[in-house]
This record gives sequence, C-alpha cells and structure tokens, in this order.
Amino acid sequence: MNIEFVSVFKKSEDPFETPAATYLVSQKEIERSGAMTIPDALRMVPGMQVAQHDASSWGVTTRGFSGLSRGISGQFANKLLVLQDGRSVYTPLFSGVSWDTQEILLEDVERIELVRGPGATLWGANAVNGIINIISKNARDTQGALVTAGVGSERRSFAQFRYGGRIGEKSAYRIFGKYVKFDGLVDSSGNKTPDDWHVAHGGFRFDWDSGSQDEITVEGGVYSGEVGQRYRITNSPEPPFLQTFDFNADVSGGHLLSRWKRTFSSTSDLALQLYFDRVKREEAVVKGDINTFDLDFQHRFLLGDRQEIIWGTGYRFITDDFDSTFAFSLRPGSRDVSLFSAFLQDDIALARHRLYLIIGSKFEHNDFTGFEIQPNIRLKWTPSTRQTVWAAVSRAVRTPSRG
Repeated sequence: MNIEFVSVFKKSEDPFETPAATYLVSQKEIERSGAMTIPDALRMVPGMQVAQHDASSWGVTTRGFSGLSRGISGQFANKLLVLQDGRSVYTPLFSGVSWDTQEILLEDVERIELVRGPGATLWGANAVNGIINIISKNARDTQGALVTAGVGSERRSFAQFRYGGRIGEKSAYRIFGKYVKFDGLVDSSGNKTPDDWHVAHGGFRFDWDSGSQDEITVEGGVYSGEVGQRYRITNSPEPPFLQTFDFNADVSGGHLLSRWKRTFSSTSDLALQLYFDRVKREEAVVKGDINTFDLDFQHRFLLGDRQEIIWGTGYRFITDDFDSTFAFSLRPGSRDVSLFSAFLQDDIALARHRLYLIIGSKFEHNDFTGFEIQPNIRLKWTPSTRQTVWAAVSRAVRTPSRG
C-alpha cells in the first residue's frame, strides 16, 4: 500500500523514510474509532495529549509538553501548529485553536498527518512541539449524495449532508452542510453544567485538474453557533469581587481559500496559495473579531543530480478589533499585524539511497518580536529498506499572543 506524507518537507514522501517522528490517521481509522470530533480522533495518536476542559473546548498537544495556557475560552496549546488543507486555524488572541469552531465533516477527511517535534523551517511560527495537518478529500472522491443524522446522550443531535458532482471531465465539486448540538457535561455532584453548545457549518470545494501540469482548488465555508460557558471572574470593584455567572457566547466566521499547483516533473513543482479567514466571538469577557489574509508561494526543483531545493516566501496580514470589558481589556483595542517570511531548504544525497543531509532555515519578521531565524539540520541514514535512523537539531519560535 502506497502512503504519502507531505507535512514534513511539503512534498510527497514515504512516512517510513521521513526523518521525523510522524503518524498518519487514515479515514478508515477515523471511521472505526467512532470519533465525533477532530480532538476525539487525535486521542488514538501515540505521543498526543488530548484534554477536554469542558463540553466545547479541548487542549491538544504533543510529546507531553502541555503548553496549555488557561485562556478566557478554555485551554490552548500555544506551541502546536494546526492546519486544515494548508490554512492555519490558530487564533492569535491566545495562540491556540478554538476546536468548537472546527466542526468539519469527518467523512470528508482523507487523512490527518501529525509531526511530533519542530517543523518551523518550512511551516513557520508555532510549529514548535509539532504539526497537525488535516487534509480533505479531493472533490472527485466525494461524488454523489450523503445524508446522516442521529441522536445521543452527549452528542444530543446531529444532521449533515453532502453532495458532489462534476463539471465536465476535468473538474468536480461538492457542497455540504452540518448541524451538531452537544449536551453539557456533568460535574462531580451529578449536576449538568451549562456548557452545552451547538454550531451550524456549511461550505463547498471545487477541484480542477488539467490532466497534465496544472491543478486548481477553491474551497470555502461559513459557520455560526452558540457556546455555553461558566465564568468565575472579577467583574466588579466592590465586594463580592469574584462572581460566577453563565453566558451563551455567539461564535461565527468563515474562510475562502484558493490554491494553484503546477507540476513540471516528479521532482519539480510550484504552488501558490491565498486565503482569507474571519473569526468573530461574542463572549461575556472577550468580544471581538479577527481577519486574516495569507499569501504563500513555494518552488521545488533539482540542483544537479544530488540536491533537491525547496524555497518559498509568504505574507500574512492580521487585523483585529476587540471591545473592552471590566475583566478583560486590550490596548490598543484594534491592531494590524504583518508577518513576512521566506524559507530555503536543501536535501543533499551524500550517498544515494543511503545517507542524506537536509539543511535549511525559515526567516520571518513580525511586528511583535521582529526578525526570527528558525534553522534546521537533519541527517538520515537508511541502512536497509526496513531501517531508518535519523537525528536533527532545530530551532522554532511561536508568535506572541494578544491576550
């Protein structure tokens, strides 16, 4: 069985020969596990730590490095990069992932690739302890109609649909919709907590393949929901200072992504990706929205007969706007942040099919910490088809959070 893995060096590789600690969760494994959410599916991965804080928030991290910062909305692993089809889904407010808004159709997930350890040389900031790359199926592989619905004790009710079709011989599309409602958890006294939540999510994907060199993907989605939360915070300058109250937070957002890839040969290609992402949360303590624009380009080619070069550049612009409350305030309330990046990596065959040296670095400049260098050196030795030995020295950084 041929299994490809792209999350280490941004190219298709055999995961057994990849000089990194990797794991792949296939669609069949997700289906057999009975997982209802992405964090549930990650529980089966060796080296992954998944902790559920309440009914709607999870802390997901790797290698035992919790890195879990207790934020207003739950727990966030601030040193783990999470991607959906190449789109970063972390929030710069607390440098983590709001998993309650990542309610995608698990049936549309082709595989989840995981890298334990630094991967910042190619992927950039936040890939300190690892990378989670959620890869969706091509629209050609989701033809026809799918309708599912159900009820349960924890996942109180859910309904979803998907329809895929073709436009000519070279293009395919799918549209989908999903609604899910989760019940609140139960505390140690047997009382139900007010953290029940529900969200509706809809979207589409379009894929075009010229059959020779070019591939184009366009995808997008929107979501809206309500998340129950319980707070115990200082909400008044007069006694009692600490107050406990329940609140239903409104969450909404959406994204639009386009990607073009041109393949010259099995060892040479280039790709250009552009996406826009919007997140809006109206919680009792935090009220605001975040808009992200991201542009990324990469090129891979052979240099001589022993070196494979991959290089690229990117630009990300984030604009946010937050309202102040008594318990939480940001100064300034609105901020624009730019991040410029470039990377270069050389894969050198010191001895063909046996010994490889991979050396490269990511160069980034952001408005928080200025210029950052994230180098990486890896040595891979494959003494036989059943053995791979590797060692690496890397440096990775994370983007400071706003909150």
